[in-house]
Amino acid sequence: MYHVELRQFPHQTRAFNLTRAQLDAQILAPWVSGEAIELHDRRWVPDRARVTIYEGPTLEADQLGLGRGWANVTRDGEDVTAQMLAERAQPPAVAELKRELLDRAAGGPVALALLVEAIGERYPGARVSERIALCEQAVWELLHEGSVQLARTGGPVEREAWQTTLLDWSTWTGDGLTLQTV
Repeated sequence: MYHVELRQFPHQTRAFNLTRAQLDAQILAPWVSGEAIELHDRRWVPDRARVTIYEGPTLEADQLGLGRGWANVTRDGEDVTAQMLAERAQPPAVAELKRELLDRAAGGPVALALLVEAIGERYPGARVSERIALCEQAVWELLHEGSVQLARTGGPVEREAWQTTLLDWSTWTGDGLTLQTV
């Protein structure tokens, strides 16, 4: 179970006994994307608030009463804030895919349409939208790092056109675009 504390002077709030899915949906996803979190009738903005996340045993009602909840969490749990935020900000799958893309592109141009198929082999249970999102994120990061170049048959795709190109469905279904190492 996960337990969360949000602080923004002079206010604080805590949420106990969250599952990983609840933590991701209610806290981590909005926090990492810079959006405000609505919790206990208050908005918590990442720029002004501080989040602390502990992983520990489920707390029963008698362990939460009289303000003992957070003391029990810090005594019996482990502070996993940095780990959770880093994991959410850079999912391991993206890092792995980036390494794989660089290896493939080192051998020659790689068609973007083939990337989605390759991801399907690696994550057969993932939805197509998740596969495309993973590919898009990895390619986007590699482009901005300057590690690869996006190219059409006529030449490289200019930086100003990266976003519209990657958001176009035909990019992921056709064979006209490739990734090349720089």
